[in-house]
Amino acid sequence: MLVSLIIVGLYALGQFGLGINPGDTTFFVPELVLVLAVITALYSLAAYLFIKDQRAHMAGLVAYGALCVTVLLLIGLSGGIHSPFVGLWLLIAVFAGLFGAYMLGAFAIAGNVYGLFQLAAGLETGGAAIALILVIEAPLIASFIIWRNRLAGHDTQAVNALQQQLSQVASKSDVIINSIADGVVVIDNQRIVQLINPAAQTMLGWPNRDAVGLDYRSVVKLVDGTGNPVANDLSPIHQVMASNKSSTDNDLVLVTKSNKKVLVSLVVSPVGKDSHQTGVIAVFRDITREKEEERQKAEFISTASHEMRTPVASIEGYLGLAMNPATAVIDEKAKAYLQKAHEATQHLGRLFQDLLTVSKAEDARLIPRQQAVDIISFTREVVEGLQQKAREKGIFINYTPGDHDTDGNKRITPMYYAFVDPDQMREVLNNLLDNAIKYTIQGSVTVDVKGDQDNVNVSINDTGIGIPPEDLPHLFQKFYRVDNTDTRTIGGTGLGLYISRRLTEANSGHITVTSTYGKGSTFMVQIPRLSNERASQLLSVSQPGQPATPQAAKIPPTA
Repeated sequence: MLVSLIIVGLYALGQFGLGINPGDTTFFVPELVLVLAVITALYSLAAYLFIKDQRAHMAGLVAYGALCVTVLLLIGLSGGIHSPFVGLWLLIAVFAGLFGAYMLGAFAIAGNVYGLFQLAAGLETGGAAIALILVIEAPLIASFIIWRNRLAGHDTQAVNALQQQLSQVASKSDVIINSIADGVVVIDNQRIVQLINPAAQTMLGWPNRDAVGLDYRSVVKLVDGTGNPVANDLSPIHQVMASNKSSTDNDLVLVTKSNKKVLVSLVVSPVGKDSHQTGVIAVFRDITREKEEERQKAEFISTASHEMRTPVASIEGYLGLAMNPATAVIDEKAKAYLQKAHEATQHLGRLFQDLLTVSKAEDARLIPRQQAVDIISFTREVVEGLQQKAREKGIFINYTPGDHDTDGNKRITPMYYAFVDPDQMREVLNNLLDNAIKYTIQGSVTVDVKGDQDNVNVSINDTGIGIPPEDLPHLFQKFYRVDNTDTRTIGGTGLGLYISRRLTEANSGHITVTSTYGKGSTFMVQIPRLSNERASQLLSVSQPGQPATPQAAKIPPTA
């Protein structure tokens, strides 16, 4: 900014005759240069006052560049190397090194190219040529000497700071990885092990980082639950490398270097994205003890539930006899008490049945006895069985298949068959419909059956209290219940939806839910559709009116 003000002052001296010799035009400044000088001065002042952050350096560089253009234009318009304003060039060139080696190099290239052009054209000779060289080189040399130590010091300081930060990050990473109790193996995109933490070394039996540099397939050996080796193309590590998507598996067995087998939970995540993937990180944890504890818990629940069902059934039977007028005479007050005891016993029996079902699902003993089922008539039976319960609450269940359309004409509904276990599917639909009635304070429940060529969809829509969005992802987990003021007065164990999901999956289907809190929910059960021709073949295997035999159930639906 100071140099710009000097130029403005020189213009004033020449224009208004304020110098010692009013007629002297030696220091005449053209108006174009004056305009550039004023703009540069104003920009420099604004940058100094208003730009204080990391952009200040860039603003200073812009101001310095504008000043250089102004001075060079002034020198060019007033005689070149013989201009009386050459001193201004010497002044600003000394500061080139302040803006780094690139700016100093740019000055050196521009100045030397200009000098060589002048010498080659013979415009400068003798003493003028020496003066030209001095004018060009002297300020650059001075700038290099003045600013070199400072720039070198800044560069060294920045490099040292960066090295220190990287060292700290690396140290922290090593500490974290080495302290993780789970095994961690880093594998590059060439399938080579690049890192293995102490926990992985111990678990795999590869001490002293001996596994680093080896193909992961010789280090991380996996077999399935039956003891068969997992094929390379089916390995979670290979699949993550191919798909660049994370994978989790809790049913694999890890074979150590000494051929010891360990049940593990394996999580594989890609490093990088898409074409820039650089490898994967495999994290595995020994879950042998957890699996054994789960097995013992499931065995205890199964045994306890089975043993308790007998006395509960006996109590329920005696209570039924006590309330039967043909076998016992009691007053109305005693009958009311017995009725409540009978209902509680029935609830206890259902709870034990649910626990048994959960135990079977987790032990892979939930084997469906499948047969061809007409889903529309089957669902109608379930709906009719719960109509009385809904009416007692003032709720009506609308079963839409076969209803009349807006013109009063009865709709023709296609036959929807599915290859399922009727007992299991009845429990699924009973659970979902019972929940719809239970959580609907007023309004109605609508049940519909639709389908396409591949699937049959049974939807249960209610106008109940709905489900909060944060609870939806956990809704089908074991023992999970929505906990708010609307649900605390409604009983339940949190097993119904979990059992429904497992039973549906056992029959090759799945359940989805959509809900708006405060307005209602829709549960959708989707199961594979069976063609009418194949259904007829399967139904002919069993006697009319009798359930299919286990042998008939094993016939593939598409055979």
